[in-house]
Amino acid sequence: MKRILFLCTGNTCRSPMAEAFLKGLAHEKGLILAVRSAGISTVDGLPVSTNSKHALERRGIQHQGSSVAMNEEALHWADLILTMTTSHKREVMRRYPEVMDKLYTLKEYAYMDDQLQAKLNELEELYSELQMQQLLGQPIDEEKRKRAQKLELSMPSFDIADPFGGSQSIYDACADELEDAIFKLVDKLLAIRSSESS
Repeated sequence: MKRILFLCTGNTCRSPMAEAFLKGLAHEKGLILAVRSAGISTVDGLPVSTNSKHALERRGIQHQGSSVAMNEEALHWADLILTMTTSHKREVMRRYPEVMDKLYTLKEYAYMDDQLQAKLNELEELYSELQMQQLLGQPIDEEKRKRAQKLELSMPSFDIADPFGGSQSIYDACADELEDAIFKLVDKLLAIRSSESS
């Protein structure tokens, strides 16, 4: 059984919705998963936001629970850790570098394909080369700088914005974005399961 941990800031909006969506869809598709969520900057016991609950209820999903602060046990429990933003991912990497090999943003993991991976690899290589030139006091290669900018512009955002404090329509838009990413995630998990069993 695969164990998945969703992380956001307060564990009252995005990550509880992601957890609820994945539990429901996994059950529907016969995918056996253990799913949790937590917040990287929260305390235990805060209620899930009312607007998040409404966004889920509009989709026929009930979710009970309260916030849980991210801890080392949960990070080591998980086979896959999915954050809502790249800044969450960086914070987890900074504090717990040992989990780096199983840490992604939700959208990065769900939408990653060979073409996007190739772009990311090229961009990382360009960043390294440009940074090295800068450190060595060499002139910056303008062609490489322009190529890096072009690649950056072509990349999708891997962040799901925090709806905290927003209107119900902002929460509903966030829920739509989460739901789409969870559908992609489940498709990927089903494909992995299929390839492992064949």
